[in-house]
Amino acid sequence: QNEKELQDVVKRQEEKMLQLIDKSGEVTRLKGEVSQLKRSLQRAETEAKVLWEEMQKQEPKVDTAYVQERVLLRQEVDKLRLLLLEKEDENRLLFNKH
Repeated sequence: QNEKELQDVVKRQEEKMLQLIDKSGEVTRLKGEVSQLKRSLQRAETEAKVLWEEMQKQEPKVDTAYVQERVLLRQEVDKLRLLLLEKEDENRLLFNKH
């Protein structure tokens, strides 16, 4: 009886270790993804800055208020899209748990 209990405990520990290894791999993958996203963000910010500077030099003058409004609206759409994706992910995780 004790040997059976010991085998069960060892088996559960092995399963927990495998789960931790899986999670560790996922964390490493996500860290890489975050790093890549940070580089993409930095590149996009640089491009936006250069384009904005070039646009301000244009003749005849571009309506910068209109462009600024469009940029703000696009940012809002992107923010809402991201919130939607996050909620869908949360729902998927909740669904997968049950």
